This record gives sequence, C-alpha cells and structure tokens, in this order.
Amino acid sequence: MRRWALIGLLALTGCDVRVAFPPAAAPVAVAQTCTLPDRIPAPEMEHVRPDEVVADRPILFHMLAVTWMPETCRAGGDGQGDLACGGENRFGWTLHGLWPNSDGRPYPRYCRPAEQVRAETIRSELCRTPSVDLVQHEWAAHGTCGWDTPEAYFEQSAALYDALIRPDPTTLAPGERGPTAGQLRDAFARANPGLPREGVYIAVSSGNRLREVRICHDLQFKARACPGGDVGTPDPVVLTVEPVRQAGRA
Repeated sequence: MRRWALIGLLALTGCDVRVAFPPAAAPVAVAQTCTLPDRIPAPEMEHVRPDEVVADRPILFHMLAVTWMPETCRAGGDGQGDLACGGENRFGWTLHGLWPNSDGRPYPRYCRPAEQVRAETIRSELCRTPSVDLVQHEWAAHGTCGWDTPEAYFEQSAALYDALIRPDPTTLAPGERGPTAGQLRDAFARANPGLPREGVYIAVSSGNRLREVRICHDLQFKARACPGGDVGTPDPVVLTVEPVRQAGRA
C-alpha cells in the first residue's frame, strides 16, 4: 500500500500557506488521511448521448468545485465509494473538478470525445479526487472543453485546489449549531487573500446540508466574484455540516 498523510494543513503538502490575519483567527485544519491500493482499476468510460454534448457555448469564467466529502458519503453522489468513504481513508474537503462556465445554461460539457485517462495520471489525482470514475468523468465532461490533454487539465485544477486554504466548517460556530453560509463564505475569503467573498458559491442538499463550495475564477484562473452575484445559498442560512468520520470506520 502507498500512503499519503494530509495532516496539519488545509492545502496539500508543499503549498505555500499564507494567512493575512492574526494567528488566533487562522483557519482550523481538517485532518485527513489518504491510502491508495497498489492496483488502480480502469475507469468506467461514459457513453455520451448526442443531447448531452454542449460544445458551442462561450467560456466566460471557471468554477473550482470543492466537495464536503462527509456529506457525499452520507447521502451518496459524485465521488462516493470505498476509496472515499471506507477503509483507512478520512476525507473532509475533496476536489470535484474545474468547470468552464458560460452565461447560464446549458453549460459547456463533453466538448469532444474523451480518451481514457492514463493510470499514472489517475493515481496522481486520487488523494484530491478519491474516485477513479469521477477523475475520468471530470476530464470527459469538463476538461475536454478547455484543455488539450488530461494531464494539462488536472495540472491546472490541482494547482488551484492545492493553493486554496480550506477552512474546517465544523469549527466555525459554537456548540452544536452549524455555521451560517455567510460565516463559511467569510472564512474562505479571510483564509485566501485575493478571494472576494462574492466569489464563494455554496451549494447545499436537502435540509441545508453543506454539500459543496465552488470558487469562481476568471479566464486567467484568478479568483473573481461570481457572475450576476450568484453565490448559491444566502448568507443567513444555517448549514448542517456532517462531521468527518473516524478513519477505519464505514
């Protein structure tokens, strides 16, 4: 088995973590562990219907989608599975993907036929995106709309994800009460100099359960306010945050 321990930082090992506010206000890390099997299975190749192809929409901005994996493991969704939700692994935030966006629906998707992502490339991404099939899907659905190769796409998404300081949402409110969407939005903006709070889109599932944070970027991959002021869940909404499970427990 090969093992990576992602403990003590919100960004992956090797990132230059800079905090622009007093140490007492610094974000709390999500302790994570990631264990990969010796053998990585081949991904499932999608059969894309013609009506799913959206290749003629202009790319106006990008979204970096970051999933709160405990909620995905609880409720199901993209990226669930034994690697993400079972065994020795323990995940908080994970990388869903980097999405080219247009001025509303339909969004660019499946812009050209996608080749199978190389096993070495998939392995390099699995401690960020702990699902072989999701890695393949993100290249097919989104990477093909702006990058020449899977390696170029994942290099760009990894660079943005690794540089993003990701506050632990379970520490942002006292007692058993969850944080508001505004508190989480503020925490991301404070922890990441140059990220406007209007660039933090918060997505929830039923019951206002924290599902995902999406960071808006311009075409040069610089953080920006989300177009049209659309930041998802409004500031006053109190979020329910699924705790990070203990390693080794299903």
